[in-house]
Amino acid sequence: MGLLEYILIAVIAIQVLFTVQVINNFRYALQKSRRPRTAYRPQCLLVVPCKGLDETFDTNIQSFFEQDYQPYHLRFVVQDESDPAYRRLLELKDRFGHNSQARSVEILVAGPTRSCSQKLHNLLFAYRHMPSDIEALVFADSDACAGPDWLAHIVYPLRKEKNGASGGYRCFVPGKNNPATIALAAVNAKICQLLGNTRFNLAWGGSMAILVKNFADLEIDQIWQKALSDDLSLSRAVRKNGFKMVFVPACMIASYETTTWPKLWEFARRQFVITRIYAPGMWLFGLFSAVFAVAGLWGGGAMAIWAMKTGHPFAKLCIAFPAVFLGCQLFRAILRQKMIAALLPADKKRLKLARWADILGFWLWAILLLLIILSSAVGRVITWRGIRYRLNSPTDISVLEKT
Repeated sequence: MGLLEYILIAVIAIQVLFTVQVINNFRYALQKSRRPRTAYRPQCLLVVPCKGLDETFDTNIQSFFEQDYQPYHLRFVVQDESDPAYRRLLELKDRFGHNSQARSVEILVAGPTRSCSQKLHNLLFAYRHMPSDIEALVFADSDACAGPDWLAHIVYPLRKEKNGASGGYRCFVPGKNNPATIALAAVNAKICQLLGNTRFNLAWGGSMAILVKNFADLEIDQIWQKALSDDLSLSRAVRKNGFKMVFVPACMIASYETTTWPKLWEFARRQFVITRIYAPGMWLFGLFSAVFAVAGLWGGGAMAIWAMKTGHPFAKLCIAFPAVFLGCQLFRAILRQKMIAALLPADKKRLKLARWADILGFWLWAILLLLIILSSAVGRVITWRGIRYRLNSPTDISVLEKT
């Protein structure tokens, strides 16, 4: 065999091994999500930063009041009282606070940020004003809807000393089945399949937890004072100090969203720009994977046609190459959608169109993802919740202006 044949076999092997890893992640997700978590109940502070009113704001906020967990304290944090979220939070506190198992519920006003993102400024404000007996910090986003056992699951891995922090992830559930929203759900699903029992997990700020002791020992509060990203900067510190970042499948949270193509592009590009600055290795892996998926399928198809037309002696191998890519990518799409349906059974019906769009259009979403990642290769200025930031480094950002 010549060099080309060895390369083709090696690339096919990589594609198969990646699929095997996705299968392992699928099994891990289903196995772990089915176990009840009642044995470990540290005193928790649940912090939810808010800015503006998300699409299903009331439902999301209600889910944090209805956690089946004792003991926990609940804090919502806004920049100022003029934020429309502030008045709504007061109303929701009156409506749901009396029946909540939370020991205390407060709505904090943090004021404007100067050196870090507004979200981190809000989180740090809650941290500095937390009750003295708190053992674990739990963070959630106002655009996420948590199940009643979410809090019990998110803190459970923290019982082991080797686990520095724990986290879930989001699954976008279309509010409307317009093309851009379906695309958002499909592209995001491709990220979901990468999470499992691996050393490469990253936290997601909408569903993550860390012990107060670890938060202090890793100096997360000092890191956040000059950072933009809560989750990637925390993940970086956790892994740098030899701890494990644990993915908790039961903490896959539904995020009900309706978007447009410009908003989808802005959101996705922002995520990858932040990843490029805070986790360059992960960004490069994402770029490689996206190029690998698109080039393997379409480039492999062109090569197969060329081999058949020229009567290449290894034409069968050349034909098998894109066939393996097609089969593996289709299989992974089916598997990740089965995982999402299992983890979010209440939203299975609402996800039906997005599920079929992912399975039948996996090749299209791979191209879209590649274009988004390529667009994030340049530039350091992003807009997040109405504020423009320049990311100078993982520990140095500039707050430019409000838009």
